[in-house]
Amino acid sequence: MTASNKKTALKGTAAALLLALSGAAFAEYPEKPITIIVPWAAGGGTDATARTIASALEEELGQTINVVNRTGGSGVVGHTAISTAKPDGYTLGLITGETNMMHWLGLTDLTYKDFTPIGQINFDYSGVQVAEDAPFDSLDQLLSSIKEQPAGTYNASGTGLGGVWHLAFAGFLLDQGIEPNKVTWIPSQGAAPAMTELVSGGIDIVPSSVPEARSMIEAGKAQSLGIMAPERLDSFPDVPTVKEAIGSDYTIGEWRGIAGPKGMDQAIVDKLESALEAAYNSETYQGFMAKQGFGTEWRNAEDFETMMGEMDQEYGNIIESIGLKK
Repeated sequence: MTASNKKTALKGTAAALLLALSGAAFAEYPEKPITIIVPWAAGGGTDATARTIASALEEELGQTINVVNRTGGSGVVGHTAISTAKPDGYTLGLITGETNMMHWLGLTDLTYKDFTPIGQINFDYSGVQVAEDAPFDSLDQLLSSIKEQPAGTYNASGTGLGGVWHLAFAGFLLDQGIEPNKVTWIPSQGAAPAMTELVSGGIDIVPSSVPEARSMIEAGKAQSLGIMAPERLDSFPDVPTVKEAIGSDYTIGEWRGIAGPKGMDQAIVDKLESALEAAYNSETYQGFMAKQGFGTEWRNAEDFETMMGEMDQEYGNIIESIGLKK
């Protein structure tokens, strides 16, 4: 063998060894506990979803998964912590639809492009709730009354100014040819306090996920006139879609998914994506979500990224239309 051939053979052996070692390293992932950061407070729906999927994911990966709440800044603090973590697969996060809103509102420069998507595990579509004794029994009657009455006659609440349910309802009004600001938005700390105000007469409309209104609906104090989803929810089969109610194809809501910081190794992403899909399909996760009435919707890493891009543009357009774009 010539010196040149020996050198080539050595290079080939070294490359093969490096590849083998690299493959072994990836095969061993995860070698230690994983942290999932939740940008929202403990005890809420997002936190419960995160802890349930983490439990199911532990079974798939064979490692402890610690859920940590990093709250503040309307989601900015937690999402930033996820995006700036070391991209080694040991710090992930449950990112939410606010990723598509915060930068348009001027709260941060962070966008969905600052994350490595792993998979989408949830989508809760917006419903339209009114009091049981409201002067309208259908979505069509509500919209007709909003159009006919002077601006400010009706108010709505369910989240802070520029929050997901505010934007969902504003987009819905735009879809119906109604100026969004014709209904006054009353900022609140969430759907629960807004529903309390609804049944006491302080609020006229609460656009939120239907599960968030479940207790008041089951108590006979509120009703949902429609849901902005492609089909009826299994947990609320009597609530019509807006397509059924008024012929609109408008769909919108809040999504949740698992992601990591930008720059993660593809082999680790692939392993996490496969494990997450199995965890998503587990009885642990599906049973919990069905019991709570939360929507389950799976998208793999590629489709998750595509969906985030589409939603980012949609929310950006709505935010600009209601004068909140910074």
